[in-house]
Amino acid sequence: DIITAIIVYLLIWWTLLFAVLPFGNAPDAAVRHGHATSAPANPRLKKKFLITTILSFVLWAVIVAAIHYSHFSFYDWVMIGNETAVAADGRVFRF
Repeated sequence: DIITAIIVYLLIWWTLLFAVLPFGNAPDAAVRHGHATSAPANPRLKKKFLITTILSFVLWAVIVAAIHYSHFSFYDWVMIGNETAVAADGRVFRF
């Protein structure tokens, strides 16, 4: 489903953004009045957005391929830990 794929991509992108944001930040040596002392001098947000987008696409493609080519579904993840699970296509899993 295309809507699910888009939502999964956005969740991956948003999560990776917060993982990428702290890299390469250094506080400004000359702090001006009204600015936080921990604020980065040059946050390089465009570069971080690009890195986040590329990494998100790669991870999203791996997840989509795993789901599409191995008949893996998120429903299977939900059922991990239960004694018996039945997938949407009728496969029975015992844990």
